[in-house]
Amino acid sequence: MAAEQDLKYTAEHEWLLVEGDVATVGITAYAAEKLGDVVFVELPAVGSTVAAGRVVGEIESTKSVGELFAPVDGTVAEVNDAVVDAPELVNSDPFGEGWLVKVSFTELPTLLSYDEYTALTGE
Repeated sequence: MAAEQDLKYTAEHEWLLVEGDVATVGITAYAAEKLGDVVFVELPAVGSTVAAGRVVGEIESTKSVGELFAPVDGTVAEVNDAVVDAPELVNSDPFGEGWLVKVSFTELPTLLSYDEYTALTGE
């Protein structure tokens, strides 16, 4: 996985690794920490169409239930079944094994840089 500084971010605390026309998406360590121990992850089906800003999944922790938002318009190319089976990966390795979905897209919206995201979170 790329270094955190090389990723793009959303204000909804998601990170994107953009490779060609596919974005790998996960939640940031900041979001994982705020959620607490993740106990359940629900992801969209492969082949489903997603729209930027719309809810596409759910992340449930011992503290709360959070929604996963699509950061781009596109089609779900792959989901990480490992996090469905072992949701704790979202906490233990949010930028690696804890990735959530890969989305094929045609256009990227404006995203935050690492510096812009850390300014947003104050981390």
